[in-house]
Amino acid sequence: MQADNNRKTHWIIPDGFIPPQSTGEQTSHESICVLNANDSDAHLHVNIYFEDRDPIEEIETAVRSKRTSHIRTSSLEKDGKTIPAGVPYAIEVQSDVPIIVQYSRLDSTQPALALMSTMAFPL
Repeated sequence: MQADNNRKTHWIIPDGFIPPQSTGEQTSHESICVLNANDSDAHLHVNIYFEDRDPIEEIETAVRSKRTSHIRTSSLEKDGKTIPAGVPYAIEVQSDVPIIVQYSRLDSTQPALALMSTMAFPL
């Protein structure tokens, strides 16, 4: 296979928001969806940026080789710090190998569920 210079290791998701409430059986949540199509594991560093507080930096996680992972943002934690619900934030994902990053949010704050998904912005 020929080398692809467009493969990315640095991704930005500028609009994060964990809905603070849910209705019905579905729980509002969001996920960083990562595809690692490499022959080696992807070691990720995730940084979370807020409007009015210090960032949560260098959250470490991994995605096994030739696998996908849907990382719930509510599960991200560093030194006891987590992302609070109802607070806008942005996500930066960096990897030691090229990956693909997508972002998804399930908003069940109303009976008519809303599901949003978009590709992250590669740097």
